[in-house]
Amino acid sequence: MELIEYNKIETVYERNCQTKKLNEGQFRDETVEFLKDNIWEFTEKIDGTNIRIFWDGHKVNYYGRTNNSQIPVMLMNRLIELFGGNVNEEMFEQKFGETPVMLVGEGFGEKIQNGGNYIKGNDFILFDVFIGENWQPRSVVNEIAEYFNIMSVPVLFEGNLQKGIDYVKTKPKSTIGTANMEGLVARPKKELRNRMGHRVIVKIKVCDFEEK
Repeated sequence: MELIEYNKIETVYERNCQTKKLNEGQFRDETVEFLKDNIWEFTEKIDGTNIRIFWDGHKVNYYGRTNNSQIPVMLMNRLIELFGGNVNEEMFEQKFGETPVMLVGEGFGEKIQNGGNYIKGNDFILFDVFIGENWQPRSVVNEIAEYFNIMSVPVLFEGNLQKGIDYVKTKPKSTIGTANMEGLVARPKKELRNRMGHRVIVKIKVCDFEEK
């Protein structure tokens, strides 16, 4: 398995070129529109920086959203604490052997986006795992988070897409610290791809549904 960049998560609706606001009801992806009344899983969208932890079968490496992204020093120290050193390397080997694995999550905390309203310092929360050319189901993500004693984004609720949109319109508080919630990430109960081979996954941000 080669190291891949994490897929960009598109907004659920098209954006109006003049007003810059979302055109509610005009879906960006026809597959998303087709599935809108199915059961989706909704997790909190953490306001931070994308982090990939890559086990190549022999050692652990750390990357941001791209291979050349700079990871803040405080966050890098926390990642090394969580995944670095001989003991953690043995844990990767014990769990995965020589099978390459990519753990994807959000680095968050002080001096990172919304930062200080979440926690003091920096931390990492897991939201996706890529093994064997496949994104793993939520049960596997949670199992791996528990194995490494790290946080994973919880499923806040399930339902159709409108339920998630209605929820962000209430301007909810984050499940971490005192921050306001940035929004939700929604994906079908079962991992799916559209006709272009892209994952079916969308973001629903609070700021996109605020009255201006």
